[in-house]
Amino acid sequence: MELHLYDADNRHPRAAELVGDGSLFALGDEKGFMGHRDAGGLLHIYVALKTPADWATSGAIDFTGTGTGTGTGTSTEQAKAALLTYFEGWDDSLRALITDAEGPLVARPIHALPIGHRWQPTPGVTLLGDAAHLMSPFAGEGANLAMIDGADLAAALAAHPDDFGKALRVYEDGMFPRAEEMAAESAANLDLCFTADTPRGLLDFFAAHDAEAARTA
Repeated sequence: MELHLYDADNRHPRAAELVGDGSLFALGDEKGFMGHRDAGGLLHIYVALKTPADWATSGAIDFTGTGTGTGTGTSTEQAKAALLTYFEGWDDSLRALITDAEGPLVARPIHALPIGHRWQPTPGVTLLGDAAHLMSPFAGEGANLAMIDGADLAAALAAHPDDFGKALRVYEDGMFPRAEEMAAESAANLDLCFTADTPRGLLDFFAAHDAEAARTA
């Protein structure tokens, strides 16, 4: 679920201090809070849960507050109360990220294509961006890949103006392995954040990164 706290330094100082100037990860028991600071004092928060695939659309609670799901008429405050039940016993400063959120809670289910997803060449047709290699945001590479895809496709078309099929093959030959590498990293990072012993795996990851940086400095 995505939620926001506006003008946090003035209106939500406790949350602003909690998130700080960078990013917040508060994870445990295969769920948690992730957040970062945007321009203008906006805190951008994600509340993460492991749920069935259709939970956001067919659950008893309409988290958008629009009354479009089976929980028709559910208010934002009722949705907050329902979400808080998943975080009983968590620190009040983290729970307040939910209670103090402004506007509706927006469900953001995470979808991903299989790692290494490919298709047979199709005359006159190709895909790029999320359509070609949808993955979770846990590699932070979705927009980067889409821009590289566009640049590579344009370069291939410019290099082979009289052979459209060859241009698409050249583009796809570069795009597939690049996407596979990032999809594998995305899946691994997602698992790292939401394993049974979370946040141990994430802490070990950062410790290893720091050790490698110190070794090569």
